[in-house]
Amino acid sequence: MTEATTAPTSRTIWARRVTDGVEPKNVIIALLPLLGCIRYGWAGLGWAVFAALFAAVIPTLFIQRGIRKGTLEDRHVGHRQRRLTVIPFIMGSVATAFAVMLWLDAPADLTAMVLAMFASLIPILAITVWWKVSVHTAVAAGAVVCLGIALGPLWLLLSPLVAVIGWSRVVLRDHTTAQTVVGAAVGALTAGLTFWAAR
Repeated sequence: MTEATTAPTSRTIWARRVTDGVEPKNVIIALLPLLGCIRYGWAGLGWAVFAALFAAVIPTLFIQRGIRKGTLEDRHVGHRQRRLTVIPFIMGSVATAFAVMLWLDAPADLTAMVLAMFASLIPILAITVWWKVSVHTAVAAGAVVCLGIALGPLWLLLSPLVAVIGWSRVVLRDHTTAQTVVGAAVGALTAGLTFWAAR
């Protein structure tokens, strides 16, 4: 689904700001350094930047290349079937980061976080074969749960942000309410359980 071609309203303008501002790559780029710095200081920041390169920056460059070539229509990859090409690429990039971090004995929580990202992409890919589940809410919910596990339950107070992101995706007609709810559930459960078990 795509946003209607009618003139934007204040509601759709705010929804676009939320969707673009708290998109998955931005959440990942904020999450990893935050966790790395709080848990491990400067060394953690270095590893967080490395992980973000493979989990957010390289996938973004891949999507931008697809847009330039005309194989992808937008930064959020709104076409469900085209996500079936993008998600496996992201999985390969994240798996590369995880392998290197494991091999070089990177900080445990950061390595576990990267593994949680990879694990979350498995059900997302499987569901995307037949239904356009929300990656926005999956990433945001997974991030909140993992922060709660790693840094304490107060971080779970960020949970309403997941609902706001879901609202923005529905307002822009990129997803249904069900797709955002399922995305949040998949992200929270898969990322949370994987992170908890691996750290």
